[in-house]
Amino acid sequence: MNAKVEAKTFRLDGLKWLLVVLLVGAAVAGNSYYAEYPLLYRVLAMVALCVVALAVAVNTAKGSAFWTLLREAQTEVRRVVWPSRQEATQTTLIVVVFVLFMALVLWGLDSALGWAASKIIG
Repeated sequence: MNAKVEAKTFRLDGLKWLLVVLLVGAAVAGNSYYAEYPLLYRVLAMVALCVVALAVAVNTAKGSAFWTLLREAQTEVRRVVWPSRQEATQTTLIVVVFVLFMALVLWGLDSALGWAASKIIG
């Protein structure tokens, strides 16, 4: 896509972002204003307004780029080689043992330095 087409496509981004902010603000204010109505209706109205706000946001340059990033991230997640249950368990146990060992070392150092400081101070 050349620069002219991009500029035309995304030239109203400022107004679109303002509309997004107004829609989200309307959802928040409406939820507060209509507090006497059942929660279900207020939640449905907020979800509807937020879906519209999201649709408007995706049609901006930054929103489009973010949507592309999410799709590419999903593709990368599919390529990840996840560890087996056994590997995950072994790694977790190694981390737990190391943390306990370091806790004992730090407790010992703290006790020794506290004892030394009490001997120096009197």
